[in-house]
Amino acid sequence: MTSAGRTPYDYFTRLSSAFLTGKYYLSQNPVWLNELINIGPGKYTFVNPPIPAIIAIPFVWIFGNAFQQQYLAHLVGALSIIVVWTIAQKIKRDIKLSIWSSLLLGLGSIFWFLSATGSVWYLGQVTAVFFILLAINESLGRKRPFLIASFLACAFFSRLQLILSLPFFIYLTFRDSVSVKKIVSFSIPIALFFAAYFIYNFLRFGNPLQNGYTLIAGILNEPWFNKGQFSIQYIPNHLYLLFLKLPIFLKSFPYIQPSWAGMAIWITTPAFIYALKANIKDRVNIASWITILLVGLVNFSYGSTGFTQFGYRYAVDFYPFLTLLTIKGAAKTGIKWHHWVLLILSIAVNLWGVLWINKFGWVSF
Repeated sequence: MTSAGRTPYDYFTRLSSAFLTGKYYLSQNPVWLNELINIGPGKYTFVNPPIPAIIAIPFVWIFGNAFQQQYLAHLVGALSIIVVWTIAQKIKRDIKLSIWSSLLLGLGSIFWFLSATGSVWYLGQVTAVFFILLAINESLGRKRPFLIASFLACAFFSRLQLILSLPFFIYLTFRDSVSVKKIVSFSIPIALFFAAYFIYNFLRFGNPLQNGYTLIAGILNEPWFNKGQFSIQYIPNHLYLLFLKLPIFLKSFPYIQPSWAGMAIWITTPAFIYALKANIKDRVNIASWITILLVGLVNFSYGSTGFTQFGYRYAVDFYPFLTLLTIKGAAKTGIKWHHWVLLILSIAVNLWGVLWINKFGWVSF
């Protein structure tokens, strides 16, 4: 109901259709798909890792062009809420905690906007979050190394920087015991996915290590990359958006609207404050904060700050770990009245953002 409708940036379903015909490239180059890379006569590719396109294959096979890319974002976003429920149950068997936690990610964060919109960039993040959540859920449960590594590999090849979460899952998988069998079971999926991705890159670019990001026409000439693709000098711009950026205030109706540039995380999800209540002496919590820092530093060092967006979308890459900490922080005291107040505020802000942008178009820089 809060979808913006058919996304024009449907790279993934186009790639799914290509895969179904035995091609690893797109044959068409619509003018609005401005990040396509020409790799030969009538051959085009794009840089985003291919897992969302692979997931979409059965839907595209059954429904053809009637299956719109944002439908996959809706579905994966909804499934992610269920996974958060199971994670909360593993942390503490409290029905109120599970309800609160599920609503927190699904409706109380910008994950709602990404899942409702489903453009190529947003779908990649939604899919990555889903698989990281599955990996966390398995790590807190039966700890089957093959499954954890499989979920993790799918997350990597939805959003490459999430490879920095590997130490977190190595720790959770092997903290109780280490054996050759566990190491092999964990290593096989990672190795297979990397091999497949290297082959995919070799077919496209003739170089298994080339992912195409620097091959987008004119990208390094954009003003936001004036210090290169990555630089620590970009970090202040990202931190400003993450912690200080306010919405746009107007003198006339609608008086307040989101900024495409981004908005501070404490505005979009004030309930994340409970992450600070998680026991800092708990090693899993320490590992979560370290993972947030590692993933964050890569994103903060990137020239682009993620626009266009509601909130600061690059933070979604570490939302699974931030959500885990928030659940554990809330579980310490149980869900009280103030938890519900901050959750309701979080949901209200995200409902405002989704409606203002997707339904009314009340957004600007």
